[in-house]
Amino acid sequence: MDIKKNFSEIFKGRISAGVLPNANLRVGNAYKQALEIVRNRLFFVIVIFALAFFTLGIRLCNLVFFGTEVAENSRDSELAALQYERGEIVDRNGVLLAVNLATGSLYANPKQIMDAKDAAKQLTQTLPGLNYSDLLSKLSSEKSFIWIKRNLTPHEQTMVNNLGLPGLYFKKEEKRVYPHGRLFSHVLGYVGIDGHGQAGIERQYDKFLLEEESQDQPLQLSLDVRVQQIIYQALAGSVHEFHAIGGTALVMDTNNGEILGMVSQPDFNSNNVGASPPLARFNRSTLGVYEMGSIFKSFTLAMALDSGATKMTDVFDATNPIKIGGFTISDAHAQARPLTLPEVFKYSSNIGAAKIALVTGEKLQQNYLKKFGMLNALALETPERGQPIFPKIWRKINLMTIAYGHGIAVTPVHVASGISALVNGGVLYPATLIKRKSDVEIAYERVIKKSTSEEMRKLFRLVVESGTGKKAEVEGYMVGGKTGTAEKIAGKGYSESAKLSSFVGAFPINNPRYVVFVTLDEPKGTKETGGYATGGMVAAPAVSSIVEGIAPVLGVPPVGYNAGVIKSAESGDNNREEDIAAYEADR
Repeated sequence: MDIKKNFSEIFKGRISAGVLPNANLRVGNAYKQALEIVRNRLFFVIVIFALAFFTLGIRLCNLVFFGTEVAENSRDSELAALQYERGEIVDRNGVLLAVNLATGSLYANPKQIMDAKDAAKQLTQTLPGLNYSDLLSKLSSEKSFIWIKRNLTPHEQTMVNNLGLPGLYFKKEEKRVYPHGRLFSHVLGYVGIDGHGQAGIERQYDKFLLEEESQDQPLQLSLDVRVQQIIYQALAGSVHEFHAIGGTALVMDTNNGEILGMVSQPDFNSNNVGASPPLARFNRSTLGVYEMGSIFKSFTLAMALDSGATKMTDVFDATNPIKIGGFTISDAHAQARPLTLPEVFKYSSNIGAAKIALVTGEKLQQNYLKKFGMLNALALETPERGQPIFPKIWRKINLMTIAYGHGIAVTPVHVASGISALVNGGVLYPATLIKRKSDVEIAYERVIKKSTSEEMRKLFRLVVESGTGKKAEVEGYMVGGKTGTAEKIAGKGYSESAKLSSFVGAFPINNPRYVVFVTLDEPKGTKETGGYATGGMVAAPAVSSIVEGIAPVLGVPPVGYNAGVIKSAESGDNNREEDIAAYEADR
């Protein structure tokens, strides 16, 4: 039925009934209003559909030409961009040790790959290390995103671009780079794929290195690249020469506790951590705890002299081995006669050290070892920190064996810190891997008297001059130190064939500035050493090599060699003023 006609009939009927005046005018207006409403509604519906189709069209274009589905899927952890900034790490002289570099990572949209076989072939030829079968499987998948290779070099990016393959894209990322590779691996540690520190300094200072402050002020370590290189080479050479399963070496400033070099082997490349076995990532210097053997006689004699329990002229009978509790304490370099206190140290007598400990007693031994830091967990700026192992109940047998370094285990850093205190005048500084600020006062603790420190320096020099540490000697520098050879625990006892051989030295001993510590794990004797693998034979030469290398680098001038400076120590003559005068004359 015609709408207009229908309206007319209705309104005419009402007009005839006298209901609507001016009916013709009103009928026309009502028709126009109804028609306008219909037109407006249709227009809005058309606009909405047009916008929807336009949006869909833009989306389809993006998917086809730009692959922006990556942005949409960025919530997936696989697509998370590694856009992070991490502060630099430098050595004490400002040499760069760790830095972030901008890189590009290659990914693909398999749905846009026209020929998966051809793409896989060209990519494996362009980027060595990619596996053709694995890559073909990925490129043939129904996924819209796959990683191909992370952190490409600029040259690699250029080569991939030159292939002109559709469906390949680059994501801007950052890569942590360690310019010195293996040299600082255990100290620096490494970062994970998320840019957070996983070990070493990187983990300890993770929060700081990600803060804005670190972008302007790099983290400065106490280590010196030159020192690190020297001790790295010396340790690697010794580990190789004596077929050791590992080792550690470190250099410490005796006057402030700064560590200038610290190496643990086996090691790893911080730029490619995954290529190394877990054992290589173990930091022997800070996390490994070991029975250090005769090096502990240094603390035994220092305790005895400082407490007044003994004096340099005292004599201890080392004629026969000591039998106690089913154990026998004997000497490796047996003199089978009474020994003066300096001779106990010179010949590294276990019997003599045990008898000195008997004079001091268990309580005094515990108190002094605690003061020397030997009973405290290592406090150092690294998450890999070793906890000393010692008896819960201190019996007589413990007293005697600990006197010569068995029955207690500590880290190499513990040893270096404690020996520094024995030679620097009696002050224990906390060890640190961070360069100390000149305007900040260093907290320290006096652990022995200055006079005791002077006596210990004489004893250390005696060991190198005419005792078990002769191979640590360096012409032009007065080196003092102590050997240590400890049998390793095997089952319920000790193994004579598996030893930890060490030497700790200080130089110049007349005015000590640096302590050098080297230990080799299970070294094997050679023809040159007569088959011996003791600390004096395998570790002392490494210390000598290190001292010879680092002394000029650190500005330590050579001194006139005077073999008679410490001659009074062996005889028990305790005239310190004459010795100090001789020291000064030597300087």
